[in-house]
Amino acid sequence: MAKKKKNDSVELTNAVIDGMKKKKGLDIIRLDFEKIPNAMCKFFVICHGTSKTQVDSIADSVDEVVKATIGLNPWHKEGYENAEWILLDYADVVVHIFMEQTRVFFNLEDLWADTEKQIIENE
Repeated sequence: MAKKKKNDSVELTNAVIDGMKKKKGLDIIRLDFEKIPNAMCKFFVICHGTSKTQVDSIADSVDEVVKATIGLNPWHKEGYENAEWILLDYADVVVHIFMEQTRVFFNLEDLWADTEKQIIENE
């Protein structure tokens, strides 16, 4: 079995971010859990959209970009039914795509305040 490199998860988050940017995901943030003992994953990548159609489109774009660049499919997907909060689970990287008001309500960025946050600038 091939040993997984640390940079594999960073490369995956970069592909996720590229997919988000393609569909104009807003306020993209990467939360780094690597220094947190017993964390459930290495990274969260979070963004939001302004409509359910955009949220759905961002999720599809992330899925397509990750598959094209890394060759991975998510282990689990959920939230497509109402597109308020779509989750794509790639094991080491968990992707959260919200409607803005849902993101504000759940406030994941502050819930995990002990993580290192990287704000991704929109181009």
